[in-house]
Amino acid sequence: MNVSIIGIGQTEVKELWDTSIRHLAWYAIEAALDDAHTTDIDAIYVGNMLAGALSKQNHLGALVADFAGLRGIEAVTVEAADASGGAALRQAVLAVKSGLVKTALAVGVEKMTDATGAPVTAAVASALDADYEAAHGLTMAGAAALLMRRYMHEYGLDVADFAGFSVNAHANGADNPLAMFRNRLKAERFTGGPLVADPVTLFDAAPMGDGAAAVIVTSHERAMDMVPVPVQIAGSAIATDTLALHDRKDVVWLRAAEQSAKRALEKAGVSPDGVDLFELHDSFTIMAALSLEAAGFAERGRGWELAKNGAIGRNGRIPISTFGGLKARGNPLGATGVYQVVEAARQLRGEAGDCQVDGAKVALTQNLGGMGGTAVTHVLKVE
Repeated sequence: MNVSIIGIGQTEVKELWDTSIRHLAWYAIEAALDDAHTTDIDAIYVGNMLAGALSKQNHLGALVADFAGLRGIEAVTVEAADASGGAALRQAVLAVKSGLVKTALAVGVEKMTDATGAPVTAAVASALDADYEAAHGLTMAGAAALLMRRYMHEYGLDVADFAGFSVNAHANGADNPLAMFRNRLKAERFTGGPLVADPVTLFDAAPMGDGAAAVIVTSHERAMDMVPVPVQIAGSAIATDTLALHDRKDVVWLRAAEQSAKRALEKAGVSPDGVDLFELHDSFTIMAALSLEAAGFAERGRGWELAKNGAIGRNGRIPISTFGGLKARGNPLGATGVYQVVEAARQLRGEAGDCQVDGAKVALTQNLGGMGGTAVTHVLKVE
């Protein structure tokens, strides 16, 4: 059974101090229900990473279903670190494909501003290996710095060689009214950002914020009768790698990203050359370079070149971060994977406004958990 998207919704990503996690989820769900012109939902899958730690709220499935006026339906939380949103959509796709669920809703939601300082850093570090990494003080930025330093060493690169990723993200984010940061970034200023974890600077790292995004899926046959442009989820896959970086045979290769992209593309009958845009997980610039290589868009050690020569721009060979990506749109962690799919669907519908990639028919999204311990990839297509 083929599965298609019939409804999408999202909130702006920012510091939403006065908005609760239930309200955030509802705003995205309401928009998706309005977009799909239906309230007939059989199951909800909530993607979230840190509500228990930062908002002191678990049991989000029941909470969200209740607040959305959908009491009684199946509703559960899906957690895969910052790949939780993509994993929630994967569960929605599987539920519909099984035939047991007619219409499923995946919503990713995250409230980062319910706490500040060290508790947030410690909570985010829970995506790493608690016993062998986080317990010794490693943070997500620190892990990214280790990857970036090793990659630079192996391929003889400087920090400036990664500037194109952030420049592109901010150029696209400037045209996205829902982006957290709409300021443009000049390449010559990239290396001057404050250090976060050497060599990672503030201009390498995506800002974390509050946000929610929702996607409604049903069978393609039903979708054709419900909406003008059903967006097919033609391929979907999850793969995992070791949680700890030191356990990987090849620390500068995202094995899970490679496996999930390969499986999703094969299911969709699409090659990397047939993809019109790629919403990748640019939590740090090094992750963007590694993702391009793992997904088959660049040879090993050459992903950074796509950013340096302009191939990742909206008019380039493989546009990425077309609404600003995590770097400019903002990174609401457990909601990020759903944002990626909403943005890709808008591109394929031709509803991306100033962010539109001309003639887009096939999109790839990839949501990573931690340093690639989990990778969720979806292939979206329109007829």
